[in-house]
Amino acid sequence: MSASGSDNKKGRSFGRRYIQLLTAVLYNCNFRGFAEGSIYKGDIKGICVPGLNCYSCPGAIGSCPLGSLQSGLLSSQYRIPYYVAGTLLLFGIMLGRVVCGFLCPFGLIQDLLYKIPTPKIRKNRITSKLTYLKYLILVVFVIIIPLTALVPGFCKYICPAGTLQGGIPLVLKNEALRELTGFLFTWKTILLTVIIISCVICFRSFCRFLCPLGAIYSLFNRFSVFGIRVNEKTCTGCDRCIRNCRMDVKKVCDRECIQCGDCIKDCPVNAIGYGRKQA
Repeated sequence: MSASGSDNKKGRSFGRRYIQLLTAVLYNCNFRGFAEGSIYKGDIKGICVPGLNCYSCPGAIGSCPLGSLQSGLLSSQYRIPYYVAGTLLLFGIMLGRVVCGFLCPFGLIQDLLYKIPTPKIRKNRITSKLTYLKYLILVVFVIIIPLTALVPGFCKYICPAGTLQGGIPLVLKNEALRELTGFLFTWKTILLTVIIISCVICFRSFCRFLCPLGAIYSLFNRFSVFGIRVNEKTCTGCDRCIRNCRMDVKKVCDRECIQCGDCIKDCPVNAIGYGRKQA
């Protein structure tokens, strides 16, 4: 890679990291909540943010779309929670998995964890198969369990963002909550630890294999208004973008593409870039 290409890569990476950090701060700017160990319940808390961000985080000023979807299914008595569904539809149509690449705080955490110098597991046929697991989690834990068992399955049993952002800070700050912790909190803490370790050795392992929000947005990836675009007239089909991508993509902007833009610098004919979908 040329020096200018390397500089462009670093500049683009820094720009995306800046957006990720700014997004995380904006989602969680109730700094008083961190100091008091309390949850913000103001008027804007009912507004869903695009990325995975726990409602119970002391700093959160908005709602997680997955948590809101499960709560809506719990209280709707089998009616569609139109507000949440419409919000997810809007984010999906406008951005697709651009949300995963730029607007998800837990995505930022995964990116930073992967920078820890350790031996890495590269993408392979097994990781490609594991990407389907997040769709199963979406159906079972986000839809079926809330409708049948009347509990928010993903939030209660799996969500590592909820444990990291909400559970642990609140338990550390509140003695009464510490006395109430039991098997479920222990289970989620162990699961969070496993996911963190996996993210150190395998690029965005939670995002790729487990995240049901990413599964939802992936359904819109090829049709979103804004995102990565390939100029088919210029593209030579060298597949350098696919080989160098750390996600399990088979094509730029397929369901596994988080639209981070790293492939732009890999293209030798400058056929890849951000833009609106052509009508």
